[in-house]
Amino acid sequence: MFEWLGENWWALWLTVFLAFAVVEMLTLDLFFIMLGGGALAGLIADFAGADFWLQIVVFSVVSLLMIAFVRPVALKHLRKGPAEQRTNVDRLIGQSALVMEAVSGTGGLVKIGGDVWSARSTGGLIEAGETVEVTKIDGATAVVASTSDNSPR
Repeated sequence: MFEWLGENWWALWLTVFLAFAVVEMLTLDLFFIMLGGGALAGLIADFAGADFWLQIVVFSVVSLLMIAFVRPVALKHLRKGPAEQRTNVDRLIGQSALVMEAVSGTGGLVKIGGDVWSARSTGGLIEAGETVEVTKIDGATAVVASTSDNSPR
């Protein structure tokens, strides 16, 4: 078996690529797919007739270059998009909220949509009944700022 593997390094590179692809499908962070690209480069180097040590060098160099240059660009393009595509609590940022219980820098309650959230203000005290804007979500607390239109909803 080892003799066959010594003559067919392409099988090792293909297996390494497939393993990285499976791990990437589980993690979805675009790191292991870059290593998979390096494994494909090692596979191509094997088909080109390179020695195994050179295949390892090609794998390492291509993987590092992809992690350093391709991954940041891919992540930037993956994360860009309109605000409507934000998910989970990120969608709440920029929404208006109704102050249910006076909000200060240390605490209070606001109603965002149909849910009541604990809140704290970025400015001074905001009285109950005023409309505020959600500027940030910090854990389970909405950080809110007073809006120019403080009429109740």
